[in-house]
Amino acid sequence: MNLFHWISGYLSRINRAKPNSPLKILNLTREVVLAYRVEVADHGATRRKGLLGRSGLSAGEGLWIVPCESVHTFGMKFPIDLVYLDRNKKVKKVRSGVPPWRLSACLSAHSVIELATGTIHRTQTSPGDRLEFSSADAPIGGMDTPAHRL
Repeated sequence: MNLFHWISGYLSRINRAKPNSPLKILNLTREVVLAYRVEVADHGATRRKGLLGRSGLSAGEGLWIVPCESVHTFGMKFPIDLVYLDRNKKVKKVRSGVPPWRLSACLSAHSVIELATGTIHRTQTSPGDRLEFSSADAPIGGMDTPAHRL
């Protein structure tokens, strides 16, 4: 075994063992918290499963699928809001209340956030808005106040 294979194998084992910590997402443009607890789906198994098997999303919860240009809601039991982002976390497209058994795509997107229905309407998130991601445990830019809570 050469050194390259040993290092890449070691690093992949470390990355698999380290769970993704949830994120908090702030809409910088609107100065509102989009979600307080967003899981990350950034590898094959989690990206394929998405929200399948869940009975719903609570307000403030979501799933960030990266990379991703399109999603489906086949087999899901509840509608979701979708926010498509470019690589700079700028909103490219939004879709509200996407019901089960639908397809949605934004071919210029790099990732998508799946959120509880009503999140886009409540936060007035629109194409062109800029988002900021941080650890769910850390306050974002002073926006972690009762007035901004869900």
